[in-house]
Amino acid sequence: MAAFHGALQEYLEERGLDPKDLPNVDVRERPLLEILPRAGGPLRLRLKGSEALANLLASRRRLYEILGAVSEREAYEKLVRSTNIEPYVTEMDFGAFFKETDVKPADLAATFLRGTPPYITSSVVAACLDGVCNASIHRIMVGPGYYAVRVVPRHLHRMLTASGGALPVAIVVGVHPAVMLAAAHSPPYGVYEIPLASTISGRRLAVCRTPKYSIPVPCGASYVFEGRLGPARAREGPFPDVLGLLDRVRDEPVLSVDGAYVNKVFAPLSYIIVPGSCEHLLLMGFPREASVYHSVSRVAHVVKVRLTPASGMWLHAVISISKTVEGEAVNAGLAALASHPSLKAVIIVDEDVDPDDPYQVEWAVATRVRWGRDVVVVRGARGSSLDPSSEDGLVDKVIIDATRPADAPAERFARVTPLPGMGVSPPCT
Repeated sequence: MAAFHGALQEYLEERGLDPKDLPNVDVRERPLLEILPRAGGPLRLRLKGSEALANLLASRRRLYEILGAVSEREAYEKLVRSTNIEPYVTEMDFGAFFKETDVKPADLAATFLRGTPPYITSSVVAACLDGVCNASIHRIMVGPGYYAVRVVPRHLHRMLTASGGALPVAIVVGVHPAVMLAAAHSPPYGVYEIPLASTISGRRLAVCRTPKYSIPVPCGASYVFEGRLGPARAREGPFPDVLGLLDRVRDEPVLSVDGAYVNKVFAPLSYIIVPGSCEHLLLMGFPREASVYHSVSRVAHVVKVRLTPASGMWLHAVISISKTVEGEAVNAGLAALASHPSLKAVIIVDEDVDPDDPYQVEWAVATRVRWGRDVVVVRGARGSSLDPSSEDGLVDKVIIDATRPADAPAERFARVTPLPGMGVSPPCT
């Protein structure tokens, strides 16, 4: 089996990309989103303290390549199955790959909007506690004399609480996209995400344990910072989130850095996830699409699943199914809500409607929905912290059955003329 070290350099060499050939954007004096409101292909960014790459995973096609998949369905299935396969991991000596450095996390940060603080947006935060390890992507704010880490109520939050508020962590910046995709995944608690890069890519991954806290990290990581998360808390935010809004200011755990290391085998390449970019949406949303696909497939024949770009690939889903009986669409919607609790709206359509095309979806809603019969409202459910309409974390959720009646003649609901706007390429493909 082929081996890799989880290095960003390895990915660039696999794709025949040379950072020197990428468009170079200087963001030392101006916020990145003022210069580059829409990120297209791969970029090289000049920061105040370093250089970074961005936008390597700006399309579904790139994700399929990492998964070795030729179709969407195969990509979903491989991602879901990755948690049930024993990872292929080789443990190597940390000192053989890393040396101490004077580089600080602040040197790897970028400012995105005027009046907002600098952030590291691609940091993989790894932690181990009581024999359980976890790795997930978290934004880190560079504050006045401190670093604040946004920690949502998931696995890292659980570990932080169990530790009494002072959790040893390793901050990893600049890794192979397979490691990023693994860290964006949400397997059950107790499954360590970093080794999943091996099952996702089908290659053996080399990991190194950090010298102070013995946390396994990819040996090819560009930068590793060891430290403690909490117990101190400080102001974090505002930050331009995946919905294109300014996420509110909160008190979040402070990161205290105990050691800084740079890779001495692979070129140290930092990385930036541009807020609101296709890469941001896909890293957050694609693993959830896979979960929704897996869950809904248990109750219906799924044709396509899409978390919609306008909802940040987070709050809304459109799912096409091959409907056989009445009630099947509602079951599909309930399964989707259960598999991704941040969803607040699910639209179920027939197989003749493409969820990627908002014109077709609206047409299906306009022609196939009876509002007094085909809408299910779930009141007072737990939603997403990103949703500004939520109150104390609670939202109302809706399932819209935009499918044809199972016993109706198909020709009654068949479109016979082209729909204006059809054929427009969907974003992030």
